[in-house]
Amino acid sequence: MTSPQTEPVQLSNRPKRADALHNYEKLVAAAREAFTEADRSASLEDIARRAGVGIGTLYRHFPTRADLVQAVYVDEVEALARSAGASAELEPWEGLTAWLERFVGYVATKQALADELFAIAERDAAVFAGCRSLLHASGEPLLRRAQEAGIARPDVTIDEVVRMVGGIAKIPADNPADIQRVLTVALDGLRYRPD
Repeated sequence: MTSPQTEPVQLSNRPKRADALHNYEKLVAAAREAFTEADRSASLEDIARRAGVGIGTLYRHFPTRADLVQAVYVDEVEALARSAGASAELEPWEGLTAWLERFVGYVATKQALADELFAIAERDAAVFAGCRSLLHASGEPLLRRAQEAGIARPDVTIDEVVRMVGGIAKIPADNPADIQRVLTVALDGLRYRPD
């Protein structure tokens, strides 16, 4: 049985000084909240106000709106990657499915940022490739552990599973329970059933 042994690589450029780090984290949290609300057109001034900092502090950390959007995205990816460690402490199937359910929540947050992310995707393609690699590296040990336990199909890769779950998370639905139902059916198809 294997489990994730190393801490995921940190993709963000978080400050080292405690006070600067505190302001950085408040700004990212305020931006995440603003970007996931129905009206995603929050100004940088509004985000600074929500975070309880001045606009100068926001611009010191994030010179452009794109920098702030990217920081929110990377923060979400890093949190999801770190959660793989906690999922590895569960039984193999429960660990894998718990992480994939969290992945669905991550994709929902990313959907709220979709327009903003597409606007910066070309500029920072390396960041997005790094995020994708980090997610695969975090989820792959969970899948492999479930496969080695004979619980998950041995003929699938983490890339295929992430694509499947990502696609499910993007299905338009008025009720989150609808997405959960489709995810449950798909995960049932991921189970290994010997002939």
